[in-house]
Amino acid sequence: MSHASVSESSAPAPRADSERPVDRSSRSAGSLLQALTMPLVLAAFATYLLVGMLMMEVPDSVDFPGPRFFPAIITGVIYVLVVVEVINIFRHWSSGSLGTTDDAAPATFSWRSLVWVIGGFLAFALLLEFLGWILGAALLFWCVARGFGSKRPLFSLIVGLTVSSIAYIAFDMALGLSLPSGLLGGGF
Repeated sequence: MSHASVSESSAPAPRADSERPVDRSSRSAGSLLQALTMPLVLAAFATYLLVGMLMMEVPDSVDFPGPRFFPAIITGVIYVLVVVEVINIFRHWSSGSLGTTDDAAPATFSWRSLVWVIGGFLAFALLLEFLGWILGAALLFWCVARGFGSKRPLFSLIVGLTVSSIAYIAFDMALGLSLPSGLLGGGF
């Protein structure tokens, strides 16, 4: 047996990905808090919606679905998404892959994204009567898409216009509720 074959057979076998040692620096409390920032902001926003919805005075004569129905759906979906994201963050944190370049790792907090989303909601709230539902909701969709990293602004705008138009028609025709028409309706 030659010396080369002995050294090859005694060399340690490469480790599988699941056997990689965990880098303890990626399991720091700072990286965990940074990853949990956006779910905490979303949970606070959902709680704000929940409190507003519960404080809303609704006469007993209001039929289903009523003014609390859609806010309840939105609030519930936000809470579910927050729980799923927190579970995902803790799963990655416990495995040591939080903050790595792995595509499956959760995204870290971005102030730029937060500004796009909050700015979109503020613009929507302030301009709804002037722009109307279709244009206002399309603008909101576009801002949120930008906040989540969309690289196709025209596509996001087209999708936003389509979804807001469908919602406008659904509210008007199916539920008999009128949303602000704004510029497209010829008035404010």
